[in-house]
Amino acid sequence: MITPEPTIFESLESEVRGYCRSWPALFATAKGSWLHDEDGKDYLDFFAGAGALNYGHNNDVLKKPLLEYIANDGVTHGLDMSTPAKRELLETLRDTVFKPRGLDYKVQFPGPTGANAVEAALKLARKVTGRETIVSFTNAFHGMTLGALSVTGNSMKRAGAGVPLVHAAHMPYDGYFDGTTTDFQWMEKVLDDTSSGFDRPAAVIVETVQGEGGVNVARVEWLRQLAEVCKAREILLIVDDVQMGCGRTGPFFSFEIADIKPDIVTLSKSISGYGMPMALVLLKPELDVWSPGEHNGTFRGNNPAFITATAALRHYWSDDELQKSTLIKGQKIERALSEVAGHFTGVSVRGRGLVQGIAFDDPSQASKVCQAAFEHRMLLETSGSTDEVVKLLPPLTITEQELDQGLHILTNAVDSVCGGIGVVA
Repeated sequence: MITPEPTIFESLESEVRGYCRSWPALFATAKGSWLHDEDGKDYLDFFAGAGALNYGHNNDVLKKPLLEYIANDGVTHGLDMSTPAKRELLETLRDTVFKPRGLDYKVQFPGPTGANAVEAALKLARKVTGRETIVSFTNAFHGMTLGALSVTGNSMKRAGAGVPLVHAAHMPYDGYFDGTTTDFQWMEKVLDDTSSGFDRPAAVIVETVQGEGGVNVARVEWLRQLAEVCKAREILLIVDDVQMGCGRTGPFFSFEIADIKPDIVTLSKSISGYGMPMALVLLKPELDVWSPGEHNGTFRGNNPAFITATAALRHYWSDDELQKSTLIKGQKIERALSEVAGHFTGVSVRGRGLVQGIAFDDPSQASKVCQAAFEHRMLLETSGSTDEVVKLLPPLTITEQELDQGLHILTNAVDSVCGGIGVVA
C-alpha cells in the first residue's frame, strides 16, 4: 500500500487546525449558501463561517459597494482616524439600529475580533467599578484570549491558557439544574451576604443563547431577572452578542426579546456583513471613561468592513422583513427537527431563530451525523461540552429550497446514525 504524500496543509500548517479535519475538501469559491471545492463539488453551508456570514457568501448587495470603494482607492487601514466610511457607519448605526430601539450607546472600535471586544468590555467594567471579579455562566464561551477564557466554561479551552485564569466566578446558566433550583437563589444570597466570601463583581457577562456551549437558550424571564439582579446591586450587565447578534435569533440584538438594555454589548462576526474582521463594543455614555489609546489595536480601523457593514444595515435593517423571515425559517427548522427527534429516544431539539440544535444523549452520534451530512455535501458543526449537539447556523438569506434541501440531508443523516425511520433518500 502506497502512503499518499502529505498535503502542504499537513506538512506545513500547525496541528491546531480544526475544521479542515472534519471537512476534508479544498474549497475554492463560495456564493450565497454554497461553498464550491476545487473539483467543482457543491456544499450546502449550514455553518456560515461560525455565524460570521449571516448574509451568505459574497452577497452582491455588499460586494458592489466594497469593490467600488477599493477601486476608488478608499482608505483601507485607518486605525482610529476619522474617515467617511466610519462616519457613514456610525450614522447608519445610530439611525437604523439605535434610535428605532430606544438605545443610547457610544461605539468603541476594539481589535477586530469578538475576543478582543470581550477583553475591552471586561477591562472597561473593571475600570468603571473599581472591582475585579467578572461573573459568567456554565457552558459559556467568550473567546480564546486570557481574559475571555477566564469567563469561558469549557475545560479543554481553558486548559489551553497554560496559566491560572483568575478574577472570574461561574454561575449556573438557565436550565443548568433542570428546574430543580430557583433562578438566582444562590447568586442573590452570596451577593448580599457580607460573610459569603464572594466579592461584589464588576460585571456579569452572558450570552442569551449559548452557541458553542450547546445551543442553550435562556428564557425571557431568566434574562429579565438577571438584569434586575445586576441593576439592584450596581453590577454592570454585559451581553456577548458576537454570534447571536446581527439577526441570528430574529431581532437585530438577541436580547431585544427580553426588553432589557445591557450596559455593554459586544458584537463581531456578522457585524461587517461580509465576513471581514470587525468588532464593536457598545457602551452606555456614562461608562465611557477610557483615556485616549487605553485600549487600542492596529486593525481596529478596517474601513472596507465599515463599507460592507453600512450596506448590510441599510439593506437588511431598514425594515423588519429579514427579522420576520428569520423567525419563520427558524420555526420551520424546529418543526422538522422535532419530528425527526420524535422517532428516537435520547434526542432533543433546542434553539431560537436561525440557531437551532439537535442534541444526543450519546455524544458520539452528533459527530457521526455531521460526518454523514458532509458525505452528502452539507456543512454542519457540533457544539456543547461533549460535542453532543449538531448546531445549525445557515445564512439568514438562505432560500426556502435550500432550507428544504438541508433539512432533507440532515434528516437522512440522523436516520443513518440512529436507525431507520423510513426516510426516502
